[in-house]
Amino acid sequence: MHVRCPDRLPEESYRQVLELLAELSPVVQALPPTAALVELKGALRYHGADGRRLAEVLRVRTLSRLGVDVRVGIGPSITVAATASARIDHPGGILAIQPGEAVEWLASLPVEALHGIGPRQAEILRDYGIHRVGLLAAVPPATVQRLLGGRAGRTAADRARGIDPRPVVPRTLPSAATVRHTFDHHILDGAAVRATLLDLVVQLGLLLRRRDQAPRALTLTLRFAGGTRWEKTRRLREPSAHDDDLRALAYQLMDAAGLQRGRLTGLALKGEDLVDAGQVAQQISLDDAREAQLVAEAAVDRIRDKFGSRVIGPAAIFRRAS
Repeated sequence: MHVRCPDRLPEESYRQVLELLAELSPVVQALPPTAALVELKGALRYHGADGRRLAEVLRVRTLSRLGVDVRVGIGPSITVAATASARIDHPGGILAIQPGEAVEWLASLPVEALHGIGPRQAEILRDYGIHRVGLLAAVPPATVQRLLGGRAGRTAADRARGIDPRPVVPRTLPSAATVRHTFDHHILDGAAVRATLLDLVVQLGLLLRRRDQAPRALTLTLRFAGGTRWEKTRRLREPSAHDDDLRALAYQLMDAAGLQRGRLTGLALKGEDLVDAGQVAQQISLDDAREAQLVAEAAVDRIRDKFGSRVIGPAAIFRRAS
C-alpha cells in the first residue's frame, strides 16, 4: 500500500497519519514529507480483510480524526502501488491493482506515469517514440540502459515489466542532520566564514550520503557576539546530498544574511525534510562537468571511508586550517 497525503501537510499531521497506519500494520515506512509505504501481507490475515477494505478504514480514520484525506494505491510491488496512488485525483481515493493485472495495467499508462521516471527521462524516452509503459517494457533492457544510463536504465526496464523486489522497510520519520562550527574568537573575515561554511557543506554531504538520505531543504544559523542569532531556510529544487547542490544553496543562504561587520561566533547548517536516497528520482544530466563531479565525489567518499574524513577536501578548507 502506498499512501499520499495532501501536499504541504504539516509535519505533526503527517506524524499522526503514520500513527494511524501503524494501527493497521506494524510494517510502515515513512517517505517524507507526505507519503508512506505499508506492508499488508500480515495485516490482511490479522484483520481478516482485503487491501481495499483496509484502505477504506484508513480514509475514514484520517478524515474523521485529522480532517485529512489521502490517496491510497494498492499493488503487488512498491512501483505498482506508488504509480496507482499517483493516478488518483485529489483530494483522496483508492486504486487497487491485482497482481495478475499489474503488467497489463502498467502497459496502458503514459511513460511519465511510471513511478521513478522523472521528467527528463520521460522526455528522452518520448524522443525515441517510447511514450507508453508497455512500449518501454518491450524495448530490450540493454537499449533502455543506453538511453537512460546503466543503473537508471536497468531500474526503468524492470519496473516497466512489473519487476520490483524492494521490500517495505519499517522506518519512522528521519531526524534532521546538523553540523556546527564554533569559532575560537569573534570573526569578521568574510573569506574565513565562507571557507568554514564550505567545510560544513562537505561534512553534511558526507554524513547524509553515509546515511543514504537526502534533504529537501537547508537551514543556516548564524550566531553573533552578544547572543543574537540569524536563521533562514530554503528548499532545494529537488532532494540532493551532493556537495555541489548543497554548497550552492548554502552560499545563497549566506548571501541572504547580508553580513557586513557582524562579529560571528558560530555557524550551523542543517539538512531538513530528509528522504531516503533510494526514493530520489535519478535524473539524466547532459552536463558533462556535473557528471564528472558526481564520479569524483564518489571516489573521494571511498578515500574518506578508508583513510578518514579529513584527508581530502576542497582547497579552501585546508587553507583556512593552515
